[in-house]
Amino acid sequence: MSHEKIPLAGVLGSPISHSRSPALHGHWLRSLGIRGFYVPMDVTPGDLSQVVATMPRMGFVGCNVTIPHKEAALALADQVSDRAALIGAANTLIFRPGGGVHADNTDGYGFMANLRANAPDWQPSAAPAAVIGAGGASRAVISALIEAKVPEIRLTNRTKVRSEVLRREFGARIVIYDWVDAGRMLSGAGTVVNATSLGMTGKPELKIPLDALSSDALVTDLVYTPLETPLLAAARARGCRVVDGLGMLIHQAVPGFERWFGMRPVVDDTVRDVILKA
Repeated sequence: MSHEKIPLAGVLGSPISHSRSPALHGHWLRSLGIRGFYVPMDVTPGDLSQVVATMPRMGFVGCNVTIPHKEAALALADQVSDRAALIGAANTLIFRPGGGVHADNTDGYGFMANLRANAPDWQPSAAPAAVIGAGGASRAVISALIEAKVPEIRLTNRTKVRSEVLRREFGARIVIYDWVDAGRMLSGAGTVVNATSLGMTGKPELKIPLDALSSDALVTDLVYTPLETPLLAAARARGCRVVDGLGMLIHQAVPGFERWFGMRPVVDDTVRDVILKA
């Protein structure tokens, strides 16, 4: 009789019941024939450190962390990847066999992989990018765009002070626009990213005039409920290439799964269908 441990992973957040990650990882585990499990865990901020410290003893090889734990998770790690340090947040924890917690952030990777897969001829370095929102997701997007050599990143946020914090951290390539002037920053932009929750089912609409948006631009939304947000629908009507946010969720999950379970999962249309039915 085999005493091989069954590897466990999961996602920590609060709330967590809406997460599509268990469906995604569960599909990959089944399709690769791995005897493992990926479970959603509703954990309050006050319990986070205790939970993370206990998980390796329960057979967990790692976990994802989502809202509101991404910044706090970074402080619990013994080792932090360069990209997680730069973003100032972690979304992936790896528990090392000898003890110790490694923190990584795969959001920027997922963002870029999604765009490269769905718009192969996209040239990020050819024109400025316009980023809407200055929260945690925006930090991952900005660091990825800087690495992709985007010449200028135009940033707008409802509260301007958050944009200013990001300019201090990421440098002079960031140009801040007032929220009321957000439409102006679309002029000449080659890439447009909504990194806010505006336009999501149950949230207010993103009200930015698209008159200055070129039909050559690539427009993407990190929101994936609905799959085609009002922003993407309007951009598509103007002739823009649009990429929905579901691919980012899928691609950001690949490095973590590979580290935890030892096999690299495949991203294909079946995966999208599984998540959309979840």
